[in-house]
Amino acid sequence: MSYADGLLATGERITHRAKQHPFIFVWGARWTILAVILAIVLFWLGGNLGTDGGAGTLRQVLGWITAILFVGGIAVFAWTALRYVNQEYVLTNRRVIQVEGVLNRTSTDSSLEKINDALLSQSVFGRMFDFGDLTVLTASESAIDKMKMLRGPVRFKKAMLDAKHEYEVDMERAGWAPSPPIREGMPPGAEPAPAMAAAPSGPVASAPAPSAPRADPDEVTRTLASLAGLRDSGAISPEEYERKKAELLARL
Repeated sequence: MSYADGLLATGERITHRAKQHPFIFVWGARWTILAVILAIVLFWLGGNLGTDGGAGTLRQVLGWITAILFVGGIAVFAWTALRYVNQEYVLTNRRVIQVEGVLNRTSTDSSLEKINDALLSQSVFGRMFDFGDLTVLTASESAIDKMKMLRGPVRFKKAMLDAKHEYEVDMERAGWAPSPPIREGMPPGAEPAPAMAAAPSGPVASAPAPSAPRADPDEVTRTLASLAGLRDSGAISPEEYERKKAELLARL
């Protein structure tokens, strides 16, 4: 089980996994590869020097430099490989999670309801080898900013948008209004005018309020699990959770 699996809340499930392209591993280890190549060259040069006098001293110095470059390069290469193996992006039915680190693990997540847009950037080389940069725009300051050299970025973006749509549909069924879409043509900072109720022109007989339709018990159970996850992640307060829980149970 990966580290991200242990971060899942009640009722949360993983729908898509992704990692950075192996090219980023090669790019991160570029200085390590250069150090190993330089160590091989110095080893060859030192082997052609004599063992007496100044040539012997130079050969000994080159030997130490070669050992330091080779051992240090291998150590950095192994550390880079461990960082690449332990870094991943996980998409669940509620959020996007980024996990990184080897000894000290760090996880950053963005709730699907706070995701406003996702910008995908792919070069010609990236389209050839199926990688690109995916920037997630959210309403939160501390969130996933940019997924660099993500492998299969088009598939990840489609899966994320589908998960956001399904999440909003579940919230609408539970009675929660979805967040307004971005770019609706309103000027920045403007708020929609509140709707004014028309005053009745004459006496109106009070009609009994229609009773709410009965809800499916399985659907209510799934909705309560989703609301519990939102409460645990801090998206809603415990008071809002209890109020919505009472409303759902009253519909059974």
